[in-house]
Amino acid sequence: MAATANLSTLSSSSTLTKPISKNPSFSLNPSQKSAFPLPKTLPKPSSFPCNHVLHTQKPLFTTCAKNPISDFFSANKSDPEDGFLSFFSDDDDKPREECGVVGIFGDPEASRLCYLALHALQHRGQEGAGIVAVNNDVLQSVTGVGLVSEVFNESKLDQLPGEMAIGHVRYSTAGASMLKNVQPFVAGYRFGSVGVAHNGNLVNYKELREMLEDNGSIFNTSSDTEVVLHLIAISKARPFFMRIVDACEKLEGAYSMVFVTKDKLVAVRDPYGFRPLVMGRRSNGAVVFASETCALDLIEATYEREVYPGEVLVVDKKDGVQSLCLMRHPEPKQCIFEHIYFSLPNSVVFGRSVYESRHRFGEILATEAPVECDVVIAVPDSGVVAALGYADKAGVPFQQGLIRSHYVGRTFIEPSQKIRDFGVKLKLSPVRGVLEGKRVVVVDDSIVRGTTSSKIVRLLKEAGAKEVHMRIASPPIIGSCYYGVDTPSSEELISNRMSVEEIREFIGCDSLAFLPFDSLKKMLGSDNPNFCYACFSGNYPVKPREKKAKVKRVGDFLDDGLNGPIDAIDGGWVKGPQNLDFEKENEALVPESAEQH
Repeated sequence: MAATANLSTLSSSSTLTKPISKNPSFSLNPSQKSAFPLPKTLPKPSSFPCNHVLHTQKPLFTTCAKNPISDFFSANKSDPEDGFLSFFSDDDDKPREECGVVGIFGDPEASRLCYLALHALQHRGQEGAGIVAVNNDVLQSVTGVGLVSEVFNESKLDQLPGEMAIGHVRYSTAGASMLKNVQPFVAGYRFGSVGVAHNGNLVNYKELREMLEDNGSIFNTSSDTEVVLHLIAISKARPFFMRIVDACEKLEGAYSMVFVTKDKLVAVRDPYGFRPLVMGRRSNGAVVFASETCALDLIEATYEREVYPGEVLVVDKKDGVQSLCLMRHPEPKQCIFEHIYFSLPNSVVFGRSVYESRHRFGEILATEAPVECDVVIAVPDSGVVAALGYADKAGVPFQQGLIRSHYVGRTFIEPSQKIRDFGVKLKLSPVRGVLEGKRVVVVDDSIVRGTTSSKIVRLLKEAGAKEVHMRIASPPIIGSCYYGVDTPSSEELISNRMSVEEIREFIGCDSLAFLPFDSLKKMLGSDNPNFCYACFSGNYPVKPREKKAKVKRVGDFLDDGLNGPIDAIDGGWVKGPQNLDFEKENEALVPESAEQH
């Protein structure tokens, strides 16, 4: 969840306000296109009914042993590295995943299993991690800034005994990067304590916070998750999990959340199902919730099913697993970028194998954007599976033309003499023996600002590649995300300003092709309407409620939690599309909310 950006305002030059390109991703004769069989999907219900409790399952509990784009902005700079662009520029030239959550009920090693599951979800957030465990009706919490392995050790886990725990890894999308914003959050209210871990982003967060503050609420963090805790505390509903239902009915946007109380674990997913959340079970009967199935695999839990959009699952010793509907949900709008980039290839997300999806993307590119080449390589690691698909379909060998260093931290010692493409060279090393004199197809998952792609092309050509042809396993990204993904503002998205040919010239490759949007939807078959494509189309399923809707800019407002006013966070937002009906809606909303509370 959680952070805001604090970057200098982008240039308002007219060169940056080109309309969205209407050019196709790649031009080919219709006869060259071919349909692909639909990938296998796991069975799932077509809709989730909204009645009473749907089913009750008793768990069997047993005790077991233990980018820089400055050279595009300014024509005066001859060297894009002038002023030395930090490693963050290269590393952040991708959409950034929001968070990962996990919840475990009924295992004496709950906190340690939670720790392992967070390791499996580390790719979803690297800024902070935390675990809350329940022991003798007391919620105990350990959180910290950094990777899971940096936050936890044996002594920290010894502080978290109990059979129930929730965990969170964080890349902030709302709320500054500070220790007090690291989840899970724990709050006490008159009937006890509750902990929460949240993956997603609330588009009506500001409106809700202002309403709560007007009614006397005091906020300790700048995270939108804290709003949920306040809504639970002021709810009059009974029993406790109905307070969660009551609170979630007021939320708009994306949320996959796990809650813990002294005796219950609760999982909830928003009615659109933007962010993933799955349920599994260990051999001793322990119930596990996680953002991806890769976390279940690591702790030897068997995948059972997704938490359905709009569903609340309540787990306790008395009634086992109870399922009820949060609210009648519209057509699901699951994030397509989970399959393109965010999730691990060994995960099953939204009922589909991520590996199969990416392999299919590569096959489509090879069919619809073929080119004469000698070798296919990938930008590691996220482009590997699509590159394998491209190579298989094209009948061209796949080789490792770029080797990624997995030991590069988020900080480094700047060389006294500037080195061109320093950040990229730290992470990616070209293999001259694979590239020299070859016509190379390089497959990547996406292009955001285009700056890292241009550096990769330059590296490949300097290593002797005769031709470099880029194939991108996603359609062009033209819109920012409101639903828990950190994407740059529209001004920074290169596909929002340039045609495919202009991007090719900027990057410096010999040819460039994106995954055709229509082909992506065709591949998804009957599931096509169930995905959110806002970043490709600009059509948002849920629009922000604030009159001055805000979209994040890339980066973070960094704060140690002691310095820097909350007001400074506003510097990290840019003005987004306006809701013309806001004032009318707001007049009706505020009095109604005030009556309820």
